[in-house]
Amino acid sequence: MTYAEEFEIWRAARLAALTAEDGWLNLTDRVEIAAGRMTVGAAADNDVVLSAGPAHLGVLELDADGASRFDAGAGAVALQPVPDNPPRLKVGDLLIEVTQVEGQYALRVRDAASPALQDFAGLESYPLDPDWRIEADWIKLETPKSLGIDMVTGVETSVQLTHVARFTHEGAQIELLPTHWKSGKPMFVIRDRTAGRETYGASRFLIGEMAGDKIVLDFNKAFNPPCAFTEFAVCPLPPRQNIMAFEIRAGEKKPIEG
Repeated sequence: MTYAEEFEIWRAARLAALTAEDGWLNLTDRVEIAAGRMTVGAAADNDVVLSAGPAHLGVLELDADGASRFDAGAGAVALQPVPDNPPRLKVGDLLIEVTQVEGQYALRVRDAASPALQDFAGLESYPLDPDWRIEADWIKLETPKSLGIDMVTGVETSVQLTHVARFTHEGAQIELLPTHWKSGKPMFVIRDRTAGRETYGASRFLIGEMAGDKIVLDFNKAFNPPCAFTEFAVCPLPPRQNIMAFEIRAGEKKPIEG
C-alpha cells in the first residue's frame, strides 16, 4: 500500500468518526451539574433544561464518586463507560454523557437527529506532503514531570509527562510534549504560525505513531479539536513548548463554514 493510499484510509476514518452518532457535530448541550437527583428535559420546569429532545426526558442520578444512572420511565439504568470517552447512555435519539473536568461534572448531550450532521460541509486540508511525515526521536524522561494545561474554559488541568518527541526543522531542534493519550497512543496539542489564518486558531491535535524507539509525527494527519466544531466541547490548549514559530502547511485547515 502506498503512503497516499494509507493516508486516504486514515482520512475516511477521520471523517466517519466526526460524523458518527458519537461524533462532535451533533452536540446540543453541555450543562454543569452536581451530585444528586435531577430531572432532565426540554421543558423549563426541569432541573437540567436541554435544547433538544422531549419536554421531560427522565431523571438523572449522580453520585459523589461520579457513578450515574438515568431513568427514562422504565427504571434506572447505569451510564456505561466507553474507552477514551465518558460514561454514556442512549435515550431515544439522544446520547447522554456525564463528563468531568477537574472535579466539575457536566451532562453532555448529542442528538442523532440533529440537522448538523446533514448540513456538514466537509473537511478541507492542505495537499498531502510526505515531507511533513517526520520520524522523531522518542525520548523517555528520567522521572515523570507534572505540567499544567489550560483548557478553553479557563480551567487548568494537570497532566503527567513521560516522554518528549525531538526532531530538527530547518536546522533548529524542536521538542514537542505529548500531553494526552488516546487509545494508547501519545497525543500532541500543537499550534503553528498558520493558526487563526488558515488553521483553527486555538490548536490542532496530532496522534503519534510508534516506530520502535522513534515516533512518527505525520503532520498531514493534524486535525481540528472538537472545539473547532462545537461550543459544547472542552478542549486543552497547547503548552508553550508546542507552539511552533513556523508554518506547518499540512493537515486540516479551519472547518468549512456552512
